[in-house]
Amino acid sequence: MKIALINENSQNSKNGMIEAALKKVVSPMGHQVFNFGMYAAEGSHPLTYVQSGILAATLLNGGAADYVVTGCGTGEGAMLACNSFPGVLCGHVEDALDAFTFAQVNDGNCVAMPFALKQGWGQELNLEYTFEKLFGFGSGNGYPAERVEPEQRNKKILDDVRAAAFKPFTQVLEDVDRNLVKGAFGTERFQEYFFANATNDEVVAKVKEILGL
Repeated sequence: MKIALINENSQNSKNGMIEAALKKVVSPMGHQVFNFGMYAAEGSHPLTYVQSGILAATLLNGGAADYVVTGCGTGEGAMLACNSFPGVLCGHVEDALDAFTFAQVNDGNCVAMPFALKQGWGQELNLEYTFEKLFGFGSGNGYPAERVEPEQRNKKILDDVRAAAFKPFTQVLEDVDRNLVKGAFGTERFQEYFFANATNDEVVAKVKEILGL
Protein backbone atom coordinates (compact mmCIF):
# COMPACT_ATOMS: atom_id res chain seq x y z
CA MET A 1 0.00 0.00 0.00
CA LYS A 2 1.16 3.52 -0.84
CA ILE A 3 0.47 5.78 2.15
CA ALA A 4 0.72 9.55 1.76
CA LEU A 5 1.47 11.80 4.72
CA ILE A 6 0.27 15.42 4.55
CA ASN A 7 0.67 18.12 7.22
CA GLU A 8 -0.94 21.52 7.14
CA ASN A 9 1.00 24.61 8.14
CA SER A 10 0.13 24.93 11.84
CA GLN A 11 1.63 21.51 12.61
CA ASN A 12 4.59 21.42 10.23
CA SER A 13 7.10 21.20 13.09
CA LYS A 14 5.69 17.76 13.94
CA ASN A 15 6.03 16.34 10.45
CA GLY A 16 9.25 14.46 11.16
CA MET A 17 7.87 12.85 14.32
CA ILE A 18 4.67 11.77 12.58
CA GLU A 19 6.58 10.36 9.63
CA ALA A 20 8.90 8.40 11.93
CA ALA A 21 5.99 6.89 13.89
CA LEU A 22 4.13 6.00 10.70
CA LYS A 23 7.13 4.37 9.04
CA LYS A 24 8.03 2.46 12.20
CA VAL A 25 4.62 0.82 12.18
CA VAL A 26 3.81 0.31 8.50
CA SER A 27 7.19 -0.41 6.91
CA PRO A 28 7.37 -3.91 8.49
CA MET A 29 3.89 -4.51 7.02
CA GLY A 30 5.29 -3.88 3.54
CA HIS A 31 3.67 -0.47 3.04
CA GLN A 32 5.45 2.57 1.57
CA VAL A 33 5.21 6.06 3.03
CA PHE A 34 5.45 9.16 0.83
CA ASN A 35 5.85 12.37 2.81
CA PHE A 36 4.26 15.27 0.93
CA GLY A 37 5.02 17.75 3.71
CA MET A 38 4.70 20.32 4.74
CA TYR A 39 8.06 19.67 6.30
CA ALA A 40 9.57 21.05 9.48
CA ALA A 41 12.32 22.94 7.65
CA GLU A 42 12.11 26.72 7.62
CA GLY A 43 10.53 27.93 4.39
CA SER A 44 8.85 24.62 3.61
CA HIS A 45 5.92 25.17 1.25
CA PRO A 46 2.85 26.02 3.38
CA LEU A 47 -0.43 24.12 3.11
CA THR A 48 -3.74 25.17 4.59
CA TYR A 49 -6.09 22.43 5.73
CA VAL A 50 -8.23 23.13 2.65
CA GLN A 51 -5.22 22.55 0.40
CA SER A 52 -4.46 19.37 2.33
CA GLY A 53 -7.89 18.17 1.22
CA ILE A 54 -7.20 19.09 -2.40
CA LEU A 55 -3.87 17.30 -2.27
CA ALA A 56 -5.31 14.20 -0.59
CA ALA A 57 -8.09 13.98 -3.18
CA THR A 58 -5.66 14.37 -6.06
CA LEU A 59 -3.40 11.63 -4.74
CA LEU A 60 -6.25 9.18 -4.12
CA ASN A 61 -8.17 9.88 -7.32
CA GLY A 62 -4.97 9.87 -9.33
CA GLY A 63 -3.85 6.53 -7.94
CA ALA A 64 -0.67 8.03 -6.54
CA ALA A 65 -1.69 6.92 -3.02
CA ASP A 66 -3.91 4.19 -1.64
CA TYR A 67 -4.33 5.86 1.74
CA VAL A 68 -3.77 9.35 3.15
CA VAL A 69 -2.79 10.29 6.69
CA THR A 70 -3.36 13.98 7.24
CA GLY A 71 -4.46 16.34 9.97
CA CYS A 72 -4.35 19.82 11.40
CA GLY A 73 -4.56 21.31 14.88
CA THR A 74 -7.94 19.74 15.70
CA GLY A 75 -8.24 17.35 12.76
CA GLU A 76 -11.72 18.68 12.07
CA GLY A 77 -10.82 21.11 9.30
CA ALA A 78 -8.71 18.56 7.46
CA MET A 79 -11.50 15.97 7.72
CA LEU A 80 -14.10 18.39 6.36
CA ALA A 81 -11.82 19.44 3.51
CA CYS A 82 -11.03 15.86 2.53
CA ASN A 83 -14.68 14.80 2.60
CA SER A 84 -15.57 17.68 0.28
CA PHE A 85 -14.12 15.69 -2.63
CA PRO A 86 -15.17 12.56 -4.51
CA GLY A 87 -13.05 9.48 -4.00
CA VAL A 88 -12.14 10.39 -0.42
CA LEU A 89 -13.73 8.88 2.69
CA CYS A 90 -11.98 10.50 5.64
CA GLY A 91 -12.47 9.75 9.32
CA HIS A 92 -11.52 11.85 12.33
CA VAL A 93 -9.11 9.67 14.31
CA GLU A 94 -7.68 10.60 17.70
CA ASP A 95 -6.53 7.28 19.13
CA ALA A 96 -6.18 3.56 18.55
CA LEU A 97 -9.86 2.77 19.18
CA ASP A 98 -10.95 5.42 16.66
CA ALA A 99 -8.49 3.99 14.16
CA PHE A 100 -9.61 0.38 14.55
CA THR A 101 -13.33 1.08 14.39
CA PHE A 102 -12.99 3.48 11.44
CA ALA A 103 -10.99 0.89 9.50
CA GLN A 104 -13.28 -2.02 10.30
CA VAL A 105 -16.68 -0.32 10.25
CA ASN A 106 -16.31 2.57 7.78
CA ASP A 107 -13.54 1.19 5.54
CA GLY A 108 -12.26 4.60 4.46
CA ASN A 109 -9.09 5.64 2.67
CA CYS A 110 -8.05 8.70 4.65
CA VAL A 111 -7.73 9.84 8.25
CA ALA A 112 -7.48 13.34 9.71
CA MET A 113 -5.75 13.54 13.07
CA PRO A 114 -5.64 16.28 15.75
CA PHE A 115 -1.92 16.97 15.87
CA ALA A 116 -2.26 19.80 18.41
CA LEU A 117 -5.01 18.69 20.81
CA LYS A 118 -4.13 16.25 23.61
CA GLN A 119 -0.77 15.68 21.99
CA GLY A 120 1.83 16.44 24.61
CA TRP A 121 4.03 13.95 26.41
CA GLY A 122 3.85 10.51 24.78
CA GLN A 123 2.45 11.79 21.48
CA GLU A 124 4.72 9.53 19.46
CA LEU A 125 3.44 6.50 21.38
CA ASN A 126 -0.18 7.44 20.73
CA LEU A 127 0.62 7.82 17.05
CA GLU A 128 2.29 4.42 16.91
CA TYR A 129 -0.59 2.67 18.69
CA THR A 130 -3.07 4.45 16.41
CA PHE A 131 -1.25 3.49 13.22
CA GLU A 132 -1.01 -0.12 14.40
CA LYS A 133 -4.79 -0.34 14.77
CA LEU A 134 -5.40 1.57 11.54
CA PHE A 135 -3.21 -0.52 9.26
CA GLY A 136 -2.52 -3.76 11.11
CA PHE A 137 -5.88 -5.57 10.98
CA GLY A 138 -7.21 -5.18 7.47
CA SER A 139 -10.17 -2.98 6.64
CA GLY A 140 -13.91 -3.32 6.18
CA ASN A 141 -14.19 -6.51 8.22
CA GLY A 142 -16.92 -5.12 10.45
CA TYR A 143 -17.05 -4.77 14.23
CA PRO A 144 -18.36 -6.15 16.50
CA ALA A 145 -18.89 -9.64 15.07
CA GLU A 146 -22.68 -9.56 15.34
CA ARG A 147 -22.80 -6.33 13.30
CA VAL A 148 -20.59 -7.39 10.38
CA GLU A 149 -23.32 -8.00 7.80
CA PRO A 150 -25.35 -4.78 8.30
CA GLU A 151 -22.19 -2.65 8.56
CA GLN A 152 -20.78 -4.00 5.31
CA ARG A 153 -24.16 -3.49 3.65
CA ASN A 154 -24.38 0.08 4.92
CA LYS A 155 -20.88 0.85 3.62
CA LYS A 156 -21.94 -0.22 0.12
CA ILE A 157 -25.03 1.97 0.39
CA LEU A 158 -22.85 4.90 1.47
CA ASP A 159 -20.54 4.33 -1.51
CA ASP A 160 -23.53 4.45 -3.88
CA VAL A 161 -24.87 7.65 -2.29
CA ARG A 162 -21.49 9.34 -2.51
CA ALA A 163 -21.08 8.29 -6.15
CA ALA A 164 -24.40 9.94 -6.96
CA ALA A 165 -23.64 13.08 -4.96
CA PHE A 166 -20.28 14.05 -6.48
CA LYS A 167 -19.26 15.17 -9.95
CA PRO A 168 -16.10 13.75 -11.59
CA PHE A 169 -12.89 14.73 -9.82
CA THR A 170 -11.27 16.28 -12.90
CA GLN A 171 -14.27 18.61 -13.14
CA VAL A 172 -13.82 19.51 -9.48
CA LEU A 173 -10.19 20.45 -10.14
CA GLU A 174 -11.32 22.58 -13.06
CA ASP A 175 -13.92 24.44 -11.01
CA VAL A 176 -11.95 25.10 -7.82
CA ASP A 177 -9.90 28.31 -7.66
CA ARG A 178 -6.83 27.65 -9.80
CA ASN A 179 -4.36 29.41 -7.50
CA LEU A 180 -5.61 27.41 -4.53
CA VAL A 181 -5.11 24.15 -6.44
CA LYS A 182 -1.67 25.15 -7.73
CA GLY A 183 -0.69 25.99 -4.17
CA ALA A 184 -1.67 22.49 -3.08
CA PHE A 185 0.49 21.06 -5.86
CA GLY A 186 3.45 23.25 -4.93
CA THR A 187 4.84 21.10 -2.13
CA GLU A 188 8.48 20.18 -2.47
CA ARG A 189 8.07 16.55 -3.51
CA PHE A 190 4.64 16.61 -5.14
CA GLN A 191 5.68 16.32 -8.77
CA GLU A 192 8.33 13.69 -8.04
CA TYR A 193 6.01 11.43 -6.04
CA PHE A 194 2.79 12.06 -7.95
CA PHE A 195 4.00 11.44 -11.48
CA ALA A 196 6.05 8.40 -10.43
CA ASN A 197 3.04 6.70 -8.83
CA ALA A 198 -0.18 8.01 -10.40
CA THR A 199 -2.20 5.55 -12.48
CA ASN A 200 -5.25 7.58 -13.57
CA ASP A 201 -4.38 9.14 -16.93
CA GLU A 202 -7.24 11.66 -16.83
CA VAL A 203 -6.19 13.01 -13.46
CA VAL A 204 -2.54 13.07 -14.51
CA ALA A 205 -3.44 15.07 -17.63
CA LYS A 206 -5.47 17.56 -15.60
CA VAL A 207 -2.66 18.02 -13.07
CA LYS A 208 -0.18 18.66 -15.90
CA GLU A 209 -2.57 21.18 -17.42
CA ILE A 210 -2.92 23.02 -14.11
CA LEU A 211 0.85 23.07 -13.59
CA GLY A 212 1.50 24.15 -17.20
CA LEU A 213 3.61 21.10 -17.99
